[in-house]
Amino acid sequence: MGEDFRDIDEITEMIKTSSPFISGVVFSGGEPTGQKDALIALARYAKKINLEVGIQTNGFFPETLESLISEGLLDKVAIDYKSTWEGYSGSTGGYRPLAKENYERNVHKSIDICKKAWENKTLAEFEVVFTIFYENREYIRQISKKIGDVPLVLQQGEHKIASMRSADPEMTNGEYICKKQNEQNKHPPLRLKEIKDIADTLKKTVRIRTRDIGEISYNWRHIL
Repeated sequence: MGEDFRDIDEITEMIKTSSPFISGVVFSGGEPTGQKDALIALARYAKKINLEVGIQTNGFFPETLESLISEGLLDKVAIDYKSTWEGYSGSTGGYRPLAKENYERNVHKSIDICKKAWENKTLAEFEVVFTIFYENREYIRQISKKIGDVPLVLQQGEHKIASMRSADPEMTNGEYICKKQNEQNKHPPLRLKEIKDIADTLKKTVRIRTRDIGEISYNWRHIL
């Protein structure tokens, strides 16, 4: 749901209007858990009208997740574990610039909270998502060891070149677009085989998501 919850009544009405056609609501980025009170109010409303509630989060606000889970307001949590290459989260919520140590401390607390709830079945679904780039392969291997046995998704990453500050001011719009595309092409997404190779080093059964094939289950022993 959007970048913020400035108008809870408006979003509540959207949920109500959509409810005959949906089975659940997923709150996602901007970072939804950064607005704890609004998120809890919306989750309560969704559950009140018998909708399931999911969260896509970077894990920086574990207290919000803990409150939602303790009230039985969550059915699924997907923690999008940010790597150095992705910059450790977004710009909303007053927590940027964000030190690596602060982010890792908070996201690991979030993972622990969700893992315990998932294991005792107070949280129906839980997954940790890593977006894979060439630059963060080793980092992902390190973090995978730390988080232990949790459902893991390896997601094909695509570099996004937002702007080119060094671009010639005399460059035409067409020339700028062409140059930007050339820069983009220097960083192609990892292929499925390359992602499988990373999965093999993790020694875990994972789910892999790519643009071409969607999602598959992959066993590092190659038996699936």
